[in-house]
Amino acid sequence: MEYEPVIGIEVHAQLLTKSKMFCGCNTDYMGAPPNTHVCPVCLGMPGVLPVINRKAVEYTIVTGLALNCQVPEATKWDRKNYHYPDLPKGYQISQYDLPLTRDGCLEIDFDGERKRIDIRRVHLEEDTAKLFHEEGYALVDFNRSGVPLLEIVSEPDLRSIEEVRQYVTKLRTILRYLGVSSGDMEKGAMRFEVNISLRPRGGEEYGTRVEIKNLNSFRAVLNSLKYEIERQKEILQSGGKIKQETMGWDGVRGVTVPQRSKEYAHDYRYFPEPDLPPLELKRKWIGSIKARLPELPDAKRERFIQEYGLSEYDAGILVADKEVADLFEGYVKVYPKGKSVVNWMSRELFPLLNEGRVTLEEFRSKWPPDYVHELLDSYDRGWITQSTASQVVTVITIGGDDRSPRCIIEEETLAQISDEERLGAIIEGVIEENPKPVADYLGGKEGALRYLVGQVMRATKGKANPGLVNELLIKNLKEMAQNM
Repeated sequence: MEYEPVIGIEVHAQLLTKSKMFCGCNTDYMGAPPNTHVCPVCLGMPGVLPVINRKAVEYTIVTGLALNCQVPEATKWDRKNYHYPDLPKGYQISQYDLPLTRDGCLEIDFDGERKRIDIRRVHLEEDTAKLFHEEGYALVDFNRSGVPLLEIVSEPDLRSIEEVRQYVTKLRTILRYLGVSSGDMEKGAMRFEVNISLRPRGGEEYGTRVEIKNLNSFRAVLNSLKYEIERQKEILQSGGKIKQETMGWDGVRGVTVPQRSKEYAHDYRYFPEPDLPPLELKRKWIGSIKARLPELPDAKRERFIQEYGLSEYDAGILVADKEVADLFEGYVKVYPKGKSVVNWMSRELFPLLNEGRVTLEEFRSKWPPDYVHELLDSYDRGWITQSTASQVVTVITIGGDDRSPRCIIEEETLAQISDEERLGAIIEGVIEENPKPVADYLGGKEGALRYLVGQVMRATKGKANPGLVNELLIKNLKEMAQNM
């Protein structure tokens, strides 16, 4: 029997507020000594009272609106009760039946079509402390305790690992566009929990679901799902039954491991938070927040296609990172050839970023728009070759040369060689030194021409006009064939 996965995801994202959710402690705790960004409120001391962080509420509403959610006129806070060492009060202030936003959706591109993933709710809660497990004991750092935490809960609408990858990637991009979360998984600013079950393909009823908790990277999400799908499939195919439980992910061994039986809402004994009043959300305030929504990735992608004549692929690459999209727009304003700019960024910038040889900020500082205009104009006019253009990028970006591209081209005599007489002499030498490729070409092996072109480019250190080289080589070789 063929099975299909049914997947829902809970995404937790720390909000970029200056202070914690219910106290005035600074949220910039990364690198700080343990338990130094704390106060009686976030330590859960008796007799203290929480105060709501207005900016965190606003960021949650902004996110909900960006995800097409409904914003009710009233919301409230609830206590989620459970006992664990990272929870100083013995409960977590969260939201249960009246979240800040609900009933939204996010569209992803899958198999050439748009697929809608429904979002059940986007609500707000406080983060927990962080545990450090040592051999035989555990340590607790409360610096993270009380940081505003956004929770985005999808419906079980995802049916494949690729859909999950598209969903979490796009969601992170939207949060970064909104400026509400860094989405930095290495610093724990974004974490995931997934619910997965299997059912016969084409079936309607859901199977028994398993929750995988505390996944802190895209890799962990995708690998844990891959393993869990195979594990459940083997159980079902052998006639067994799936046990509803909570699993953890062991990234070292590449397996999910049981943690405890699955909790239900009643296990947490939710009840209204008595120390915080319900919130009445004024329509005028919601309207003002909605009016300030920035251009989101989908809208920006469509605009790039229409305004700059880009392909869907190129536009998608650019808008996947807001800073990259902004850099492109800064360049295209001074050099209005969108395709040339995106090709250059794909060829030069992206490999440097992927290799970790430069940061985006460093690249931006070394390549102001007027430098890009000089380089691309020189290339598009045929004054320099692509190889030379890449050489100039390396000299400025990696070598730290502060001269302008045009100055480097002129002073280092990097301009493209387009003189037929000069190239003719070089080509004659290449033909004389490579009798076998010449014979291969004359014998009908046209691929040998590429080798000969490459030898000319090598002899000129990449400065020869490749189109002219190709033309002159063919001309010389035809003359040779006629004289044979």
